[in-house]
Amino acid sequence: MTISLDPVLFSLGPFTISWHGLLTALGVMVAVLVAARLAKRAGMVPDEVYNVALWAIPGGVVGARLFHVVDRWDFYSQNLGAIWRLTDGGIAIWGGILGGFVVGAIVAKLRGYDVGKLADVGAPGVLLGQMVGRVGCTINGDAYGGPATLPWGVVYSHPGAYLPPDWVASGLSTHPWAIYEILANGLALFIIGRLWGRLKPAGSIFLVYITLYALARFFLTFLRQEQLHLVQLQEAQLISLAILAIAIPFLAFRTSFRQPRPIA
Repeated sequence: MTISLDPVLFSLGPFTISWHGLLTALGVMVAVLVAARLAKRAGMVPDEVYNVALWAIPGGVVGARLFHVVDRWDFYSQNLGAIWRLTDGGIAIWGGILGGFVVGAIVAKLRGYDVGKLADVGAPGVLLGQMVGRVGCTINGDAYGGPATLPWGVVYSHPGAYLPPDWVASGLSTHPWAIYEILANGLALFIIGRLWGRLKPAGSIFLVYITLYALARFFLTFLRQEQLHLVQLQEAQLISLAILAIAIPFLAFRTSFRQPRPIA
């Protein structure tokens, strides 16, 4: 498969709208709307979702940028001004998830909302939002995999693609890493759907989501080309291991099954 789309959708003077930026924004919108709909079906007040989202989204943006800067500190330490140039790209999904969750949980607690219930209704929407956002990554090639000779390998032909220029110039076939993650997230969404209404206490669905994503991200990242850190693992893999070390014991010792209860 060859992708020849320009990563830039259009420009208006100094402002540039990219496919990735547009689809990331759309993914956030999908996440919030799905969470609000699930909240209503679960007997909650949808305004709780909107009130928390107003703070969680900026928290997610800051977290996503912070994790990316830490990951590429070798570059940013020599180019401090580039830290603030979000239009140049550079976000980390783990930072977005954790930043959004921490800020959202603090706001929910201060407002007297049930953090666990909000996290549960938010999980499916976040997964869908991630899938939408990864379509943008597929177009611009920023989350690219290693060289591949497989029939489903992808070749980026547009010079603006975010792969190494020599890879683009030579027509190198690579793993469609972003598509792999879309498929993994789709499987996680299916599993969550099957478990919906069957787990207690509140917050268990979110723990399942974060565990499944951490597992998928850890193993899939072996196929991705990124900065290596401790024990030759990428930042996303180290975070995934930390998440699994926390989430799995919670699931094992606090979560239990119950008879499914239809959501009116």
